[in-house]
Amino acid sequence: MPILRSIHRVALRVEKLFERVLLRRSRPPLFEAYRGYAKPETLVVRGRVLTGLRRGTPREQQSTFTNFRQMLALFLTDEVAGVEVVAQGRSVRSDEEGYVTLELPRGNAPPGWQHVSVSLPDAVDVTVGAPVLIPSAEAAFGVISDIDDTMMRTGAWNGARNLWTSLTGNAATREVFPDAVALMERLHDGRNPVFYVSSSPWNLHGFLDEVLFQRAGLVAGPVFLRDYGLSETQFVTGTHGSHKGAAIDRIMAANPELGFVLIGDTGQHDAEVYAAAMKRRPGRVQRVILRGTVARRDASAEQALEDLRSAGIPADVVADYGALEL
Repeated sequence: MPILRSIHRVALRVEKLFERVLLRRSRPPLFEAYRGYAKPETLVVRGRVLTGLRRGTPREQQSTFTNFRQMLALFLTDEVAGVEVVAQGRSVRSDEEGYVTLELPRGNAPPGWQHVSVSLPDAVDVTVGAPVLIPSAEAAFGVISDIDDTMMRTGAWNGARNLWTSLTGNAATREVFPDAVALMERLHDGRNPVFYVSSSPWNLHGFLDEVLFQRAGLVAGPVFLRDYGLSETQFVTGTHGSHKGAAIDRIMAANPELGFVLIGDTGQHDAEVYAAAMKRRPGRVQRVILRGTVARRDASAEQALEDLRSAGIPADVVADYGALEL
């Protein structure tokens, strides 16, 4: 559409002006490592090149304004394009939003978390360890879980409530459901790989890592978030469903021998997304578990649940994961 393309061009100019005026680069680029994952033949290292990480030290009793200021700072990233990133003799350059994906030979690396040394030779003489998860050969299945209102209370099904919660809380006050932590421990069982998918932006990666894994003790796993940034080819991102569906496909393709348990909630069309994944990837979905976050599900969610159950896939909707039999 011509109007949308015009708005896109204006937005790009505003973003570039903002970066030149307000985010003047006075520090060398650094590499923020994301949790990577393994394919049958390769290790996938992921991260982003930025000029700095804006993170405050959260306290439970700090003011709403302080929370807002610290959360807003997470979105004022100064990403750097075209920076060479090197690991194990292979290299790639960061894209226009600073993102990096580098595939390395898997070789004989053992199962578990492997830490790949990553460097930016042209920018700064520092080496960063990038974690990559290699599933156990004894894994019986994999787990793919939503985050918002599934693992952590956000009110994502209500846009205004989710925005308020996201911008006025901090890592010390956000609530991770105890029953979710226990469920993931039971499903993981020391051998089954766990992956997380959320529509939150990549700017919140460090924040979510601290809340979910460091503070709450949730089973750690690679996280798949969304890019909300502007680029020459992108004005707005896809829908929640398209993002989540694409991430599920990527995870399943990387683990072709595993079936998956899909976990979500009833507030953001997870039933529909998981039913669609079941149709795209026959035989790969073993079970669906949803937290009931809305009092009444719409017709499309009910139909999706019926489609799953008709295909012989258990689909549980519960208020508390502690009541589930595994």
